[in-house]
Amino acid sequence: MPEESSTALDDLLNGRRVDSLRDRIKRHIFRNPGDWSAEDLFEKLGVFDARDARFARFLEGLVSGDALLDQQLQQATVSIVNRHLQAAGVELQHTGSDGGYPVFTVLSTRLQSNRLPKNVVFASLKKKPDIRFLSSVDNDIEIAGGNPDDTLIYDREISAAGLRWRDLHSWWQDKCKFRSEIDARVDLYQRLLKSLPEKSPGQKNFFRAYHAALSPSVDHPALLPEVWLHWDPKTVKERGPEALLRSRMDFLLLLPHGQLVVLEVDGSQHFTRDRGLTPDTAKYAEMVAADRDLRLRGYEVFRFGHDELKSPDAALALLRQFLPAMFRRFRVSG
Repeated sequence: MPEESSTALDDLLNGRRVDSLRDRIKRHIFRNPGDWSAEDLFEKLGVFDARDARFARFLEGLVSGDALLDQQLQQATVSIVNRHLQAAGVELQHTGSDGGYPVFTVLSTRLQSNRLPKNVVFASLKKKPDIRFLSSVDNDIEIAGGNPDDTLIYDREISAAGLRWRDLHSWWQDKCKFRSEIDARVDLYQRLLKSLPEKSPGQKNFFRAYHAALSPSVDHPALLPEVWLHWDPKTVKERGPEALLRSRMDFLLLLPHGQLVVLEVDGSQHFTRDRGLTPDTAKYAEMVAADRDLRLRGYEVFRFGHDELKSPDAALALLRQFLPAMFRRFRVSG
């Protein structure tokens, strides 16, 4: 039995107060500075054996206003910690405030280049939208020609909390002049569902299962279907090898702190030709090249096989497992 455990047991059996880890930290760190090194402290706390998510929470607590009652000390500690974290591709970033003190969150440095989207173009009903700039300086756009309501443009500010269903419902209620929030929610659901292609029942099963798995919360991330990532007025034939590889995403999630997650449903058309009869390595190469491009730009991409989603029950079972794990991975609460 380790010496410390034996001592604690003796204290307990003899009616003495057990010397807790908190007591030892106060004695060796605060009352007698220098007794323990930083490595000693971390070892006692179990930091070296902790999983990444737990270690991240430990660091966030270490620099919180509850532990450091001085903003300058918080900033100085964050700077010291970040010098060591950045080699692993993460850092403590200022993400909010609590009780007048800054709140820091461990985030990937790959997200540093991401900007919060200004216009999200999604849920087209018929074809690629004809977009034009109202102001190139302000990046204000509109849909030209046809029915402008055939494509949706979310143009409100997206906060550090990401885009939630609550935000999307409020936008739709104001846009369509609904008196009831419930009516707006039901109408938006039907409008988004209508944008999904008939030839991909897996996408529809995915969309319905996402709502069923998370219902009735409106604080979860909004699932945006058929999102236009790129727009180029020239065709692929006109543009040639410089053509953008992927113009539209099946689904997009705008998560807290600028995290962007793409969810793709892959049928056989993604890697075959002749109605699925012949493998097409060129199509597959194009798909993986587009994924690489997305990841380099700060997106995370998750792909689902159409057969995984071939029935509503299969899709619901899959997402009930996948969504909680994904939300933990990206530190989404709701």
